[in-house]
Amino acid sequence: MDFNSPRSTAELLSRCEQIAGHSLEELAEMAGQPMAKDLRSNKGWVGQLIEWHLGATAGSKPEQDFKHLGIELKTIPIDQNGKVLETTFVCSAPILNTRQLNWENSNVRNKISKVLWVPVQGERTVPLCDRIVGNSFLWSANQQQTQLLKLDWNEIMEKIALGQIESITARNGQVMQLRPKAANGKCLTNAVGEDGQLIKVRPRGFYLKKTFTQSIISQYFNIK
Repeated sequence: MDFNSPRSTAELLSRCEQIAGHSLEELAEMAGQPMAKDLRSNKGWVGQLIEWHLGATAGSKPEQDFKHLGIELKTIPIDQNGKVLETTFVCSAPILNTRQLNWENSNVRNKISKVLWVPVQGERTVPLCDRIVGNSFLWSANQQQTQLLKLDWNEIMEKIALGQIESITARNGQVMQLRPKAANGKCLTNAVGEDGQLIKVRPRGFYLKKTFTQSIISQYFNIK
């Protein structure tokens, strides 16, 4: 455990309270970091800034951000009415050697077993430096949500195993989708094709659909 990591869930939530209501510029100044000019060339900057303040240690490793607490951190851009503005990246998708995988031992299930949601003002009409961090909250999927996630994971992974990865679109899945993750089309990885041959495809990632995360945000903040 990193010396800056919160020692308990209570300490983590206390840190969340300390950053709530502050602008991204204020948080960057507190962290001694330069303010990003935009998110086009600094896509993960907001999440990294929040991670620094809260003491998350996972970085890009395939484990929870607060592994010792069993908690994953997800920043989520919303507008002033609480409307979710983007899908939420969960983790990279396994494309080869998927035979031993099941929902119970999947990284998706591990990553979202307990999530600390950190809402951040996300309207493009608001300058990045002026965007405010909202009130964070802990969430775990209920039985119905877990069942929907499991169904989507099984459907998507079955298509990958059958060599149908290129037929999967963002419309597949009720609450979770599979999308290309690489920054550009030149980044390719091996996958199995329909005839069992190796083919080159863009890396994929699992994303929670906006309708799903909207239901989580709406329930917590009592938005009608």
